[in-house]
Amino acid sequence: MTLDQFSSDTAARSSPEHTPRLRLKPKARISGYVDGAWWPHSDDLTAELPDLLAVLSVRLGPIERVMFNVNEWATSPAKLSTGSRDVRLDGYQHQPINTVEVIGVNRSRTALLVVPPDADPDVAHTTLMAAATPNDDSTVDGLLAAR
Repeated sequence: MTLDQFSSDTAARSSPEHTPRLRLKPKARISGYVDGAWWPHSDDLTAELPDLLAVLSVRLGPIERVMFNVNEWATSPAKLSTGSRDVRLDGYQHQPINTVEVIGVNRSRTALLVVPPDADPDVAHTTLMAAATPNDDSTVDGLLAAR
């Protein structure tokens, strides 16, 4: 296998199948409670995560772990295989509601506000944009209350 073949095969495995509905603050000094927002299509975490993790791996590098509130998602396994990696899925009751935290192997982190899948599209868009505003320091409740 040539280097060019390896590079294109790797890119194909790590690129998202469907573009996630995601907005992130610019990669710079962090402000606020979240680094952006994500609007999943469903409450099936294992179906939603592969595309999200493919996009976030550009910022975080290889992903090691995802933490989420166990009461907000359909049942999920303890691990998710994405490409050549297994990502640990940790559901906690004490994880802040409407958030997921994605952690890279180098310990870099991204905390995301999760807009409920059934949210009105206009409201969801407004919430995504507000959460990604560089100097926004709103709480998760504050961002969702604007709905």
